[in-house]
Amino acid sequence: MKKTKEQHNERKKEIMEKCFECYAENGLTGTGIKALAAACNCTTGNLYCYFKNIDELILESTAYCMTKVEDDFMEKAPTDPKDVLRFIEEVPYWTAKKHGKKYRLMYQVYTLPKYIEYGKKFFEGVNERYTEYAKQLEPKIGIPHTVITPLIFIFVRACVHYAMFEDEYYLKTQMEVLKQAVALFADKYRREGFDGGDA
Repeated sequence: MKKTKEQHNERKKEIMEKCFECYAENGLTGTGIKALAAACNCTTGNLYCYFKNIDELILESTAYCMTKVEDDFMEKAPTDPKDVLRFIEEVPYWTAKKHGKKYRLMYQVYTLPKYIEYGKKFFEGVNERYTEYAKQLEPKIGIPHTVITPLIFIFVRACVHYAMFEDEYYLKTQMEVLKQAVALFADKYRREGFDGGDA
């Protein structure tokens, strides 16, 4: 029976997730096409119905799966100033436990010379998404999004570094500075009467 476009796309997403998990578990160099096909419960030929070659599979799988990780991450983000400290203290450990292998794979992919331009493009999208999120937080937290955005970048990079290397010292020093910065900025803009309106 011929698949509809929707069925094709759903199956492609499933394949991307399974292949990405397989690579995350075994590494790029430790994973062959047969292992990918086995993980997807299909033949190697079936994989090429969805991707022109392995490079396309790796790049599309990485972009798709890491965007899902980002969405997962941002769902936990605070929408209330009182929840910021909880978020800062809990999320790095949750990220490491749930997504550590995926972050290691992402950097393995995007630092390869043949993929680095794709990495740059991916992170441009990340920057845009975090900036948009900062704009949503602005009226809730009372700090301009132009200040929130770099704070988000610092926090995310610290979380990713911890997820990859479990470097407790680096994490705690970054988090301590971040907590102080949030408190100082919140106090500063409260005193200045910043209402968190649209910029």
